[in-house]
Amino acid sequence: MYKVFVGDKPIILTTIVSEETNFKNYLLDTVNIGKVIKELNSTSLEEVRLIHKNPDKLLKKFLKKLPNVVAGGGKVINEKGETLFIYRNKKWDLPKGKAEAKESIEETSIREVEEETGVKGLEIVKPLDTTYHIFKRNGKHKIKVTYWFEMKTTYSGKLEPEEKEGITKVEWLNETQRQEAMTNSYANIKILV
Repeated sequence: MYKVFVGDKPIILTTIVSEETNFKNYLLDTVNIGKVIKELNSTSLEEVRLIHKNPDKLLKKFLKKLPNVVAGGGKVINEKGETLFIYRNKKWDLPKGKAEAKESIEETSIREVEEETGVKGLEIVKPLDTTYHIFKRNGKHKIKVTYWFEMKTTYSGKLEPEEKEGITKVEWLNETQRQEAMTNSYANIKILV
């Protein structure tokens, strides 16, 4: 099973057909993805489930429905156990960004965290879940596929929000602050935190 978010509402890719209550089932092979996005954005529907009999083909078939944008990001933890967050578009988020040509996804993730926050000395600890969300750019819907990594750093210097990317704050948040930030974040970030 996979979840692809449209705003905070999921499109669930699954092999199981369930009785519809607060969601709708569609066949993945024949679904009109534009219609599904519109339904999620404009109705009280809580989710949509796209059904396919082969679990190994769910994601592959779905990703062919729209252009993909590949990104990398980091959940960075410092020596005090605090997590690095950015504040952009009036929401708390983790730093991430688009992959560049000839760059590994690990290199993308480290570069983007550095650019968006000013934090240096990043070391990847382990991969985290990959997240999927649909966004609209220049009137066209796209799927952002973000590969996430847990990272650590001993950096204690100045945090520098990348303002040209719309980031207004960068902060280290402790457990209590993290929980508070999650009340104003994105569904796919809540999965990681």
